[in-house]
This record gives sequence, C-alpha cells and structure tokens, in this order.
Amino acid sequence: MYFYGSRSYGDFFNMGEYSRIGYETDRKKINIFDTTLRDGEQTPGVSFNMEQKYTIAKMLYDAGVDIIEAGFPAVSDEELKTIKRINYDMDNICSLARCNKNDIDKVIESDSKIIHLFIATSDIHMKYKLNKTRDQVFESITNSIDYARSHGLTIIFSPEDATRTDMDFLKHIISSIKVETVNFPDTIGIMNPMSMYYFINKIKEFTTTNISIHCHNDFGLATANTLAGLMAGANEAQLTINGIGERAGNASLEEVVSSIYGFLDSHTNIRMEKLYEISKYVTAASGIIPQKNKAIIGENAFSHEAGIHVHGIINNPKTYEAINPEVFGINRRIVIGKHSGKAAIKYILENKGIHKTDDEIDNILKIIKNRDNKTIDDEFLLEVIRNE
Repeated sequence: MYFYGSRSYGDFFNMGEYSRIGYETDRKKINIFDTTLRDGEQTPGVSFNMEQKYTIAKMLYDAGVDIIEAGFPAVSDEELKTIKRINYDMDNICSLARCNKNDIDKVIESDSKIIHLFIATSDIHMKYKLNKTRDQVFESITNSIDYARSHGLTIIFSPEDATRTDMDFLKHIISSIKVETVNFPDTIGIMNPMSMYYFINKIKEFTTTNISIHCHNDFGLATANTLAGLMAGANEAQLTINGIGERAGNASLEEVVSSIYGFLDSHTNIRMEKLYEISKYVTAASGIIPQKNKAIIGENAFSHEAGIHVHGIINNPKTYEAINPEVFGINRRIVIGKHSGKAAIKYILENKGIHKTDDEIDNILKIIKNRDNKTIDDEFLLEVIRNE
C-alpha cells in the first residue's frame, strides 16, 4: 500500500472565518474506506465485470484509499475469483461476509486479509428479516468474530441498521467484542447531521475501538451526516465514487474527502488529483451519469455563465469558487449563454487569440442573447464572429 502522508491542500480551499465554527480541529488523519465495488455495485442495473472491478480497485489503490471493499465473495464463484485476482496485486483489500461460517470461509478463500462482518441488530430487521432473537444475533456475532480471528483476519464489524438499533443492545454488543474497527451504518439514511453527531458521541462513551460510519443518501444528507460523524470523533468513512449505491446512493467519496480538508482541517491519504479520472471511469463502467450540478465532479460544478460571476472569476477565481478545480485536475469552464456579459466573450476570444473592439463584442453578445438555445458552444461563437 502506498502511504502519502499528510497532504497540504489548504491553498485550494477558499474558506471564510465561520466555516469551521463549532468544530475544534486536532488535525487528525481520517481513514477512507471505499465500497464502490461492493455497495456501489448494488446500484440497481449496475454490474462490473472482472476487468472493470480490477481497474477500479487499482485506480483507488493508486489514489491512496486506505481500505478497498472489493466485494462479497459468497455471492458467486465469479465474484470470489475476481476478489482473489485483486488481492494478488493489492494489500489493502476487504471482503464482506455475513456472520456465518460459510461466508467467512469464502473470504478466507479469496485471500482477503480484512473481513467486513455484518448482521442486522435493529428489532425490525431481527424480527422481519432474520427471524432471530437478540440472544441469537449476539451469539452469531461472537462466534463469527472468534472464527475469523482464529484465521488471522483483521475484523471490521457492522451492526446493520445501527441507527435504528436499541442503544442498550448496541452497547452490549460493542462492549463485548474485540475487533479492529466498528462501523455504524445508517442503513436507510434516516439520520440528520445533529442526530449523527449525538449518536457517535454516545457510542464513544462505551468504546475506544476505531469508529467508522457508513451513510446512505435517502434524504440527501449522506455527505453531511458523514461529516457530522467525523466531527463527533469517528475516524473512518465508508464511501463510494460518485455516491453510487442502493436507492439514493451512498456518501460520495469526492464530496467527503473535499469536506475533510475544507471543514475539518484534517487530512487523508487521498491523492485528490486522481478523483476526477476515477469518477469518469466509474461513470462509464456503471452507466450511471452524475447529475450535471453534482458537487465536485458534475459537469457544471466549476462552470460559470452569469456575467457578474464571470467578471469576478476572471479577476480572481476566489470570488465565486470555494474550491480551486485544479486540485481535482479539472479545468473551470466559462459558458456562453443568455446570462453572459462582455467580459466572458472577451475572455474566451482572447484565449483563442482573437481580439475584438468593445463595439464588436456588443454586437456578438446581442446575437447570442437573441438565440433560442440556452448555451452557446465555441463553434457557434466562431461562426458569429465570421459572419460579423
């Protein structure tokens, strides 16, 4: 595994004096756990083949992701074979398993050194999904952890549906087990930032084990909830590229990592300049196209059209950009449309080596504003100039 240490991205974030109020930074390292290949692949209609899974894993590995969840080996022989191949070249691979011997044996067979054990612990899941009592679930947990430990596996344990689990039962489980990390999934995305902060603070009262969080986006709060959990003391986040995942998806890796640097003044091992490239590959492999206005990696994330905004950006990008797109290897775009002003036209033309008088630019702008299409591409702009 490559370790990049504490990267300094401070110059890329244009934060105000109030941005970090309410959070006392200790400049800690946050671990990044990527589950694009497991929970991300559970997006309806998404299925990565072996080559795609290997390529994504290698890209994540090279980008500095601490732990990569490569899949669920008990799902199929093909899944197991794929994970085994990934493990051959990478040493930070994790595999998912339910709390039963067969699943654990499949993880061992896949050559993964890290196992992510999970079982539902909320009353509604235990009754309607598992048909088990609390005692039976607890017994499955302890037996599975003992069995995985006896085979030398590093253990991450998740009480599924943790945020709807009775706190006394959760305390009983967490206080009774010895694992490297306990992950707390907000399985159906019911938390808000304040409740997540309270929840993680409560967990810290009865464990010193590493705390990870796994947030779903059913209310559009996955990134905010992840950030709140980290602020409360969790030191690992489970994320996916582009935020893909079941239903409304998971917390987005690129959003959370950006927020860690922007708001927490903490650091990760992530090479942020690699994220846009990975996002593009996952988009192509999954067929799930991020919305244009999605933070960080959306087509419009660093695009500017309104005349006042463009004028500010040209003079100083910090006027209308909280993040410098260069940190992700992205170029900002000046878009020409009905909201554009003279500054945008002049800027684009001069970047193409074309110089026009103010009167000529006024004429060009009039033609553009009278056009039905909402945006103007460079080809049409050049055609207008030729006609002029």
